[in-house]
Amino acid sequence: MTGPLAGTVVVDLSRALAGPHAAMMLGDLGARVIKVESPGTGDDTRGWGPPFVGSEHARESTYFLSCNRNKESIILDLKSEDGRETLSRLVRQADVLIENFRTGVLDRLGFSMDALRELNPRLVILSITGFGHDGPEGGRAGYDQIAQGEAGLMSLTGASPDEPTRVGVPIGDLLAGMYGAYGVVSALHERTGTGTGSVVRTSLLAALVGVHAFQGTRYTVAGETPRATGNHHPSICPYGLFRCADGMLQLAVGSEGLWDTFAAAFGLPSGEDGFAGNAQRVENREAVIAAVNAAFAPWKLDDLLARLAELGIPAGEVRTLDRVYEWEQTRSQNLLIEVDHATLGRVTLPGSPLRFDGAALVEHLAPPTLGQHNESVRAWLDDVDARGRGGDS
Repeated sequence: MTGPLAGTVVVDLSRALAGPHAAMMLGDLGARVIKVESPGTGDDTRGWGPPFVGSEHARESTYFLSCNRNKESIILDLKSEDGRETLSRLVRQADVLIENFRTGVLDRLGFSMDALRELNPRLVILSITGFGHDGPEGGRAGYDQIAQGEAGLMSLTGASPDEPTRVGVPIGDLLAGMYGAYGVVSALHERTGTGTGSVVRTSLLAALVGVHAFQGTRYTVAGETPRATGNHHPSICPYGLFRCADGMLQLAVGSEGLWDTFAAAFGLPSGEDGFAGNAQRVENREAVIAAVNAAFAPWKLDDLLARLAELGIPAGEVRTLDRVYEWEQTRSQNLLIEVDHATLGRVTLPGSPLRFDGAALVEHLAPPTLGQHNESVRAWLDDVDARGRGGDS
């Protein structure tokens, strides 16, 4: 692997999504990621489906494929002497260890934070939990949709306050993974000065509260409790989903200058009561939405989007994923990658969202089959040990 983290070794003890997503992000940056999986079933997501792909005896979960590119897989039974000894060998060679066990599980396996740091004082440990590792509910299991509800995100999402709605992807898991990877990179940078590793902690709860943004300060500063407002922005109007003759589009009129241009072009009453400024338009949102929908009613989608582009009014259509992945703009950003999978052959995956100017395109590794790298990882550890004992370098 090449990239900013080339030469960094990550041991990924996590499963499901938050931890694996963090590890995958580090792998995208060039780290060598060794995924430790349990015997028999491996990562839970290997069984999450349908859809599954591949032959009956070598089927793969598309869920697993989504969050495990750029990794190697080794099977270890951490309740066995061999499993614990092999993990200890991995920890001694690692720069980063990622875990998302429930609080106390690693301790019972003999790998407490203190034990890990004794094995490798330079180790950076990322620990991801559901609701935090301590506090009155620190031991709760973390499942994304439950966290979305508990962290208030569902109360902000949906057609109305009576219809709380989850985000269409496991956003709590993904955000926790992103925050975790960000914390790991920061800790690795710190280690260059201190020479010692540290423990980075985040949780689904922390990640979701961390993205409350202006909705959070509506409560903490203004004392308002935000509620769902459907597909329209609670503080800007018009900003949201509108209908035209043959479809729907998103519109963002984010300044008074844009509003004046937009209103003049579509015959809207820009200076009248209820329409005169953003605050008035927000207060009279339903009337504004009705007026915009009426103005758009005669227009076909393509013509309307073209006209809005001419005016400099931000707008866009609502694409299904097939059209996103077929979109030339998506492909121009290298957001799709092709990899050679051990059993599936050549497959296309969503790729890394990061690009580095001047860097060559990364050759990505396909998500591994269960235990695919058992022999190669053990051989690498044997070689490292031999060199440590004065063997051939």
